[in-house]
Amino acid sequence: MTSLLCRLCVLVALGFSGPALAQSAVELDRSPHAEQIGDRQVSFMARDLETGTNYVLEGSSVDVRRTPWSTFKIPNLIIALETGAAESLQTDLPWDPARRPASGYWPQDWRQDQTLQTAFQRSAAWAFRDLAAEVGSDVYRDRLSAWAYGDAEVAEGSDLFWLDHTLEISPREQVDFLDRLLSRELGVSEISFQALDDVSLSGDRPDGALHGKTGAGPVELSDMNGRFEGWYVGYLVREDRAPIVFALHAEASSFSGIRTFRREMAERLLSDVTARIE
Repeated sequence: MTSLLCRLCVLVALGFSGPALAQSAVELDRSPHAEQIGDRQVSFMARDLETGTNYVLEGSSVDVRRTPWSTFKIPNLIIALETGAAESLQTDLPWDPARRPASGYWPQDWRQDQTLQTAFQRSAAWAFRDLAAEVGSDVYRDRLSAWAYGDAEVAEGSDLFWLDHTLEISPREQVDFLDRLLSRELGVSEISFQALDDVSLSGDRPDGALHGKTGAGPVELSDMNGRFEGWYVGYLVREDRAPIVFALHAEASSFSGIRTFRREMAERLLSDVTARIE
């Protein structure tokens, strides 16, 4: 598969300029997915970077800001690489149980040393908290403000601001961020681009290569048994066309209601988008 970087170079040569393209909107019919959606609250937005057209699921609240949870590992990974907090995807991130004691909900693959790559793919929160402590809140605040990433709120000295309802971002802002990132407008190095492209690859589809990151957490931080919200955000790399960037946010009565649903529904809606484009 041709690398994303090569495809982006072609798009730049053709005059593709990301968010500067005039954007129109197409509403996606919710009814074919009503049974699967059930009583969940679901918002979805995708953007075809070839034309700038937005595709929005009927009834979506794409401008409501929410905690990004582990979808923040996308900018977090880039910031770690760009600042030198991590040299590459193979940078070792040793687990110190005394500093980061395991919580009951931790999966087994968190309870061990990581590399930057495994920390991203396993969504090991403690590893990115260690990186955040090294990077520092001032750097995050400056980068996120420059990138217009949500409200760019970073509490002084915090290493979990993307997990405690401090930092918030809307589905539209997730899409805008990915649009600017893929269209090379954020000043990110090609090495960091390629690292993200490699580590975020989630699988091949008939309509392209899917790259994405999940995220989830309790709506009320103190209630792990209550309502949960979740994300699946990323991009679809297509042959000979600009990528499609997307963000899905869902809320359900429990974590089990979004665990597999978020990606499954995002993939179904991406199929709706590519069918409309074709």
